[in-house]
Amino acid sequence: MSRVADTIARRNAEAAGALIGYLPAGFPDLQTSVDAAVALAENGVDVIELGLPYSDPVMDGAVIQAATQQALSNGFRLRDGFTAVREITQRVDVPVLVMTYWNPVLQYGVDRFADDLVAAGGAGLITPDLIPDEGAAWLAASDRAGLDRVFLAAPSSTDARLRSTVEHSRGFVYAVSTMGITGARTDVDAAARTLVGRLRDAGATSTCVGLGISSAAQVAEVLEYADGAIVGSALVKALADGGVAEAGRVAAELARGTVRQGATA
Repeated sequence: MSRVADTIARRNAEAAGALIGYLPAGFPDLQTSVDAAVALAENGVDVIELGLPYSDPVMDGAVIQAATQQALSNGFRLRDGFTAVREITQRVDVPVLVMTYWNPVLQYGVDRFADDLVAAGGAGLITPDLIPDEGAAWLAASDRAGLDRVFLAAPSSTDARLRSTVEHSRGFVYAVSTMGITGARTDVDAAARTLVGRLRDAGATSTCVGLGISSAAQVAEVLEYADGAIVGSALVKALADGGVAEAGRVAAELARGTVRQGATA
């Protein structure tokens, strides 16, 4: 059973879909990052995506890079990520997925990482630079530990790659809305809609779209064709500019996009 998939399915039954919110652990400091994640959950975010700061964040845009570099400069260590997951899940009943590049997991030990994430109450991993073909160790560890594994699909992915991604993902498939890095955009690439359709044709039952979503209107637009909308840079910027209260306010505004048309918030 996948708690993340169950949450997304429930939100699609009772609303337009799910809102997934990203924040990096340790930014601007560990306790504030925990408080901010809790504020997201208390203001309409259905699933928390907690990023582990990493020295070579190839997928991240300027806002998230600056935040993760600050966390690293302040002394963030991998074990702090487990502390953050534990404290968040003790305070709010929202699934927490960890977003991490693969090298930290490899260096920590794949089975040890899986066990420590389960112990902390985490739901699974989003791994942007790991493909199923190279993920045998993680596939085995996540099966053993009962953790979700979210792989990414891009507009450039072949049909064969999409089928493999769908087959090996658990929780949802992360559909990258545009070719490039994270960051708020004024419009969400139309390629996302096509990609979600291709993933459905490949057998996906839960697909969430990320990269470039920064407003309630964009959340609503994405939820017309996807099961969930993933927001990162807009929330990180809110935290950087106005602290926990502003992150919560922006989360509540974004959550308005999950209200089904014709319903009242």
